[in-house]
Amino acid sequence: MPEICTKCGLPKEICVCGEISKEQAKIVVSTERRRYRKFMTIIEGVGDNGKEVMKKLKAKLACGGTYKNGTIELQGDHKKKIKDLLVGQGFPESAIDVK
Repeated sequence: MPEICTKCGLPKEICVCGEISKEQAKIVVSTERRRYRKFMTIIEGVGDNGKEVMKKLKAKLACGGTYKNGTIELQGDHKKKIKDLLVGQGFPESAIDVK
């Protein structure tokens, strides 16, 4: 018997919860200057799968980072590259706002 998704009630093989949450997400990308004049890229609004998205971004950008309180914090200024990487992960381009 296949496993059942707790959110939508469909079997895990045909579950669409992840795709729906990606389509409804409103993502805001910004940078902050932290200690020792270092930059941090802050990504807000990724949703439930934030840890998975963070791991993929860290690997692609070759940087450190963390997932805290629903936001992804990446070391360095990655505003120019982040939109293309998020679109590649399935987020709609119109939902990503880079400040």
